[in-house]
Amino acid sequence: MSVSIDIMRGGYRRAYLKRQTALWLVAACLVTLMLLDLVTGPSGMPLGEVWHGLVAGPSGQDRMTATILWQLRMPQTVMGALVGGCLGLAGLQMQTILGNPLASPFTLGFSAAAGFGAALAIMFGGFLPLPSFVVVPVLAFIMTLVACGLVYSIARLRGASPEILVLAGIAVLFFFQALQSLLQFIASPEVLQQIVFWLFGSLLKSSWTTVSVVAVIAGACIPLIARSTWALTALRLGDANARSLGLSVDAVRRQTFLIVAVLTAAAVSFVGTIGFVGLIAPHVSRALVGEDHRFALPLSALTGAIILIGASVIGKVISPAAVIPVGIITAVAGVPMLFAVIVRRSQKGGA
Repeated sequence: MSVSIDIMRGGYRRAYLKRQTALWLVAACLVTLMLLDLVTGPSGMPLGEVWHGLVAGPSGQDRMTATILWQLRMPQTVMGALVGGCLGLAGLQMQTILGNPLASPFTLGFSAAAGFGAALAIMFGGFLPLPSFVVVPVLAFIMTLVACGLVYSIARLRGASPEILVLAGIAVLFFFQALQSLLQFIASPEVLQQIVFWLFGSLLKSSWTTVSVVAVIAGACIPLIARSTWALTALRLGDANARSLGLSVDAVRRQTFLIVAVLTAAAVSFVGTIGFVGLIAPHVSRALVGEDHRFALPLSALTGAIILIGASVIGKVISPAAVIPVGIITAVAGVPMLFAVIVRRSQKGGA
């Protein structure tokens, strides 16, 4: 008996070490990509100049380098990491509570609601005594929370089962997409151009103020997520098994659903609609570390950040003069990644 216990302990230690190693390797990959994102751009700063600018700080002697690096590129890079991390976290939590591998903030209508809120602000925000850079993210944030409330209210009418939540999310997705189309139809050409550019999803308008707002919201959500890691892991065993462990499944779903809405709202309110990140990152995370959410959650956040920063680098490399919005890159790159996930799951199911 003692021998078998020692074997089990050894297997657990090896699995734990493997997951920790995966976490650190992915984190190192993210740091490397962020540095590469700082190097690439229209002004073409070499790595050595970027490194000296980072060491010197915002008040370095080379004012041009300091301005480009700390006031233009750094906020975009940090915002990309934050937004990707928020979407990765939101995607994994949503797939867990719904038990659906295709669930994500984008596919269940939260991003579409944010897009409608932003379009509404762009069209009619001029009637409010506030600047547009405040009205657009605020309305996008509010509409995301409205979408969350709609989805959950519809689900509660028939019992908040995962299947009903998914169907309600799809209904809300089409509803807000239709409202977006209506606003685009009646908008003037100038306003339509602004709406379409926002819907592309871009990091170009990031500033330290917007970075701070997203960071504060994400920082407030992370302790709540950390408290529910074991509950989310138990949910992967199924509702019946989770309840047998003493877990209040409905309460966990309610809390997690609200956290997902807040994270998604914070992520897309300032940068626009970003697709596929919250869908792909959780699959990559689970492929590397399994269903243990102590590792899967941070790894999903890191993977989401890598996807978005990678999209930023690709957009700058393809078109340095007019940077391609990251939302376009993630949409194009997300399709083959989704096919790869489908093939992997079908092979796993057939094995």
